[in-house]
Amino acid sequence: MSLLTIEGVWKNYHGHSVLRGIDLSVEAHEVVCLIGASGSGKSTLLRCVNLLETVDDGTIHLDGKEITDVRVDADDVRKRMGIVFQAFNLFPHMTVLDNITLAPRKVHKVGREQAEHQARELLERFGLADKAASYPDRLSGGQQQRAAIIRAMATRPRLMLLDEVTSALDPALVTEVLSVIRELKEGGMTMILTTHEMGFCREIADTVCFLDDGVLLERGTPEQVFTDPRQPRTREFLRSVLDARRI
Repeated sequence: MSLLTIEGVWKNYHGHSVLRGIDLSVEAHEVVCLIGASGSGKSTLLRCVNLLETVDDGTIHLDGKEITDVRVDADDVRKRMGIVFQAFNLFPHMTVLDNITLAPRKVHKVGREQAEHQARELLERFGLADKAASYPDRLSGGQQQRAAIIRAMATRPRLMLLDEVTSALDPALVTEVLSVIRELKEGGMTMILTTHEMGFCREIADTVCFLDDGVLLERGTPEQVFTDPRQPRTREFLRSVLDARRI
């Protein structure tokens, strides 16, 4: 049984279909990269999986249970997922340690001592042990994004959703965030991520999905999608990305 199953999902905004019949399954420990032009539906799909958006048609199952049923408690579902956005969204009035321990203590009812112990272990693991008492505005962009990823991990999620987590960073800071994602993969974390970093996508993904105008147009291994894409639109997109990098 797949960890996550998306079947026939549609999402409409003001009469426009942003997602059009998306079918996708994600196995435990699999890393799925969503690629495509801005506005293709990548971020909306992640928001639907996290139940931040209500689907207009279709179903989503997590661990075999439908989470798009209107009777499902969305907050309970979100306890099993971590999501990180382009913006870091750290609470500016809280230290890094307090940001990371907030959800374990308040949502998962973990004791403060245990939550702080787990948080410090994660901070040590990802090179931020000396920033526990710092406030977000004292951190670089790369450090803030690493802290945001650690905060999402602190609840020990079944699934991580990462939405263009390097797009707001200076190029010099991208590498340190990508190294965190690389380590998550090595640790067996199941992830769906959207990215414009094609080289990194090719390296880290088990499966690459190309979205075009709300349609999942192509799905395959990184080798297949990047070297021998089946769809003309996939070839056109990859060519445009590579051409832009040469400028």
